[in-house]
Amino acid sequence: MSRSGTSLDVVVVGSGPNGLAAALTLARAGLSVEVFEGASSPGGGCRTEELTLPGFHHDVCSTIQSMVTISPFFRTFPDVRDAVTMLKPAVALAHPLDGGRAAAVEGSVAETAASLGADAATYRRLFAPLVNNAESLAISVLAPLRSLPRSPLTMARFGLNGLPSATHLSKRFSTPEAQALIAGLCSHAMLPLDATVTAAFGLFLNVTAHEGGWPVVQGGSAELINAFVTALNNEGVTLHVGRPIHQLADLPRSRATLFDTSVDGLVDIAGERLSGRFKSGVAKFQRGPGVFKVDWALSGPVPWTAEPCRRAATVHVGGSFDEVAASEKEVSLGRHPDAPFCIVVQASVADVTRAPGGQQTLWAYCHVPNASDVDMTERIESQIERFAPGFRDLILARASTSTADGERHNPNYLGGDITGGAGTLRQTLFRPTVRWNSYRTGTPGLYLCSASTPPGGGVHGMCGYGAARTVLSDLGVRTTATRAK
Repeated sequence: MSRSGTSLDVVVVGSGPNGLAAALTLARAGLSVEVFEGASSPGGGCRTEELTLPGFHHDVCSTIQSMVTISPFFRTFPDVRDAVTMLKPAVALAHPLDGGRAAAVEGSVAETAASLGADAATYRRLFAPLVNNAESLAISVLAPLRSLPRSPLTMARFGLNGLPSATHLSKRFSTPEAQALIAGLCSHAMLPLDATVTAAFGLFLNVTAHEGGWPVVQGGSAELINAFVTALNNEGVTLHVGRPIHQLADLPRSRATLFDTSVDGLVDIAGERLSGRFKSGVAKFQRGPGVFKVDWALSGPVPWTAEPCRRAATVHVGGSFDEVAASEKEVSLGRHPDAPFCIVVQASVADVTRAPGGQQTLWAYCHVPNASDVDMTERIESQIERFAPGFRDLILARASTSTADGERHNPNYLGGDITGGAGTLRQTLFRPTVRWNSYRTGTPGLYLCSASTPPGGGVHGMCGYGAARTVLSDLGVRTTATRAK
C-alpha cells in the first residue's frame, strides 16, 4: 500500500503489547500506521516506574514474561524479543506450605517430578507429552479456538486434561505439595477452582514454566515496550502519547481502526458506528474479578522459610489446595477472603538492576471482587509473613494499588480486571461475543485487538497479531512474511 495518500491505512487506539503487536504486523506488511495512546507513555500493563523509593524500579503490572519465549508472535518477530535480555530465575515458581515445605517447578519435567515423591510418575505422565510438544501446543492454545490444531493429538491430550476443573485435576495427585502446585497455577484463571476449564490455565502455564522458565526482562518490563517502539520507529510508524481518544472524530481518516481497549472503551468511542446487535452482545460480556496490588521496597531478600522460594521469581502464597480454593470461592461470591491467595513476584531474585545493591523490589496481588474498595494490604502482608517470618521488618516503603487505582492507571482494567474479561468456558470459546471472527465488530473498518479477544490476557501479542491478520485479509493485502527486514 502507498504511504503517500491523504489518509492512513490503519490507526491503532491503545499501545499495550497487543496494540503494538498489531501495529508492527501491519507496518511490516507495508501499510501506513499510526498509534494513539492516552497515557503519557506506551505500554499498558507493561510499564516500569519508581513506585516506592528512588532507585527501586517496579513493574506496574506485568513482570513475569511467561509467554514471550513461546508466543508465535514473538517467534515471528524475533527482533523484538531479542532486543531485551530475558533473565531466568533458578526456580520458575514455588508454592510454600506450612512447616517449611514447598512445591517448586525447577528444571525439566523429570527434575520437578523427582521432588514430588509419590506423585512423580503422575506428574511426568501429565506434563512430559505437553512440554515435549510445547511449540505446537502454544500455536493452538494462543489462537482462536476455531483454528485447526497444529498437532491434533497434543491438543486432544491438553483438552481432555484441561477442560475439567482444577479440583478434578488435583484429585489425580496424592501429596499436598503437588495439589498445592496445581492450585496456584490454576488460580491464574481468576475463577473458582471447581469451575470448568480452570485446569487448562494451570496446565498451559506450567508448560510455559518448563519451556521458558518464567523469566523477567532485565531493567523492567518497560524495556520490552521500548523494543516494540524501536521496531515501529524503524518502520516509520508514529506513536502519539498523551492523546486520549473520546470519539472517532479524534482520529485521522484510515481504512481500518483497531482498538486495543476494553469492549466498553470500544463502545464509548465508536458506539454510533456499531450495530445494535454487536452492542447488545458485548453488553453481556462478563468482567473478571479485580486485583489489589502492593509494591514494596525491601532492605533485603524475603526470608522465606522454604528454600526454593528464595530462588524463585514467582511465589504462589496461599497454603494448601483447600485453602487456595476457599479463597478463590470467596472472591467469586463477592467477598474478601481473610487469607487471600497471593501471587508474589520478586524480580530482584533474577534481576539485580531493579533495586540498589543488596536491596530488593517485591510486589504481590490478590484477587478481589470487581470494583472492590477494600484495602487488602494487611491481609496480603500477613500471608507473606506466614511463610516468611520477619518479612515486615524489611519493608522500607510500600505502595498499594486498589481496583480503582488500577483502572485509573489503565482504563482497560475495568474494576481492576487485568485479564480483559472473565475466562469462563463461554468467554474462552466466544470472546467478547459470539462471532466467527472475534476481531471483527460487524462494522467494516472497525476491529478489536485487546485482551477481550482470543486468546485473552497475558503478554503474548497474539490478540493484536490475530486482529492484524484479519485486517490484512479484509484489505486484500497479500504477504508471505512479516518478519524483520
